[in-house]
Amino acid sequence: MKPPGKRGLAAPGRVHNAAPAGAFVESILTVKAMQSWSRAQQHAGKRIAFVPTMGALHEGHLSLVRLAKTKADLVVVSIFVNPTQFDRPEDLERYPVSLEADCALLLKEGVDAVYIPDRAGMYPDGFATFVNVVGPLSESLCAMARPGHFRGVTTVVAKLFNAVKPDVAVFGQKDLQQALIVSRMISDLDFDIELVVGPTLREVDGLAMSSRNRRLSPEQRRSALALPRGLEKANRLFQDGERNSVALTTAVSEEILLEPETEVDYADVIKLTGFQETDFADDGSVLAVAAFFGGVRLIDHIHLGGKPLPVELND
Repeated sequence: MKPPGKRGLAAPGRVHNAAPAGAFVESILTVKAMQSWSRAQQHAGKRIAFVPTMGALHEGHLSLVRLAKTKADLVVVSIFVNPTQFDRPEDLERYPVSLEADCALLLKEGVDAVYIPDRAGMYPDGFATFVNVVGPLSESLCAMARPGHFRGVTTVVAKLFNAVKPDVAVFGQKDLQQALIVSRMISDLDFDIELVVGPTLREVDGLAMSSRNRRLSPEQRRSALALPRGLEKANRLFQDGERNSVALTTAVSEEILLEPETEVDYADVIKLTGFQETDFADDGSVLAVAAFFGGVRLIDHIHLGGKPLPVELND
């Protein structure tokens, strides 16, 4: 990120990233600068849409940016690898970072500002306040497998909301539990924000797009296809009349465990109404899975009875 040359000096906490055609994406580095930018835009009558990310952007993120552009006049994307939502230090250390490439992608998409706070600014010395959603949404799946994860998510999202001051926030459906928990927080804490959830994007072979996919070796990448393949096998069982949750979760788990160096973290059938585990699936249920492929943890889910996944099955 370079100062703008002919544009003059950036305001404190802000950097203009110049482009050959004269366009730029404005990088904002501090909460005060972000709040000042947003207040000025809203005073001018502009509606702001916000897409929070941890960087290492891919087409799934960019689809959310495009969705955000249909909902507001301006789009802000944040890039911040949030340490408080990692339950394993090594996972945080290995999380992919590609800030320069990310900003280039966002410039191409026509994003108006990128908020890039640092850890010291987000969690200064003495930081002691956290946001914690309790109840059924926080009693299953990733909430149980990764203690403290969603407390970190809701805390950082609340801080990002207070900095960006968006009218609309756009999240991805792949992280279904996260989207539902953020929705609960928005409602409970009276954030004046519209939540929009964009669909999961997949590679042509069916693997859900994820920044973590970058950490997979070619062999692990092939093994990871067992995740969407297992979900689709379970979905077909459901469509053929199987309703027993154990049978459905066993189908996906067995498919994953056939691959080398794999581990199933969880596989559960959840009813969307009440978001609780159920012994018997129905059309209002999702099958959600988290699994490790050579140490890389991936999550995915399928709405049982819904649209099939684009995978090759060995029938």
